[in-house]
Amino acid sequence: MTDIVCYCFGYTESDIERDIAKNGRSTIMERIVDEKKKGGCQCSEKNPKGK
Repeated sequence: MTDIVCYCFGYTESDIERDIAKNGRSTIMERIVDEKKKGGCQCSEKNPKGK
């Protein structure tokens, strides 16, 4: 089982690892940060741990 990193968009650790291998950096993390800045983050509601 792969740990979900972002409950808003369903990204897992494996997704980020593949993204870094493909792009040399995490474009996924860039997208997550950009969405958070826009107010599009709902992790506190979707994450079962409330984070």
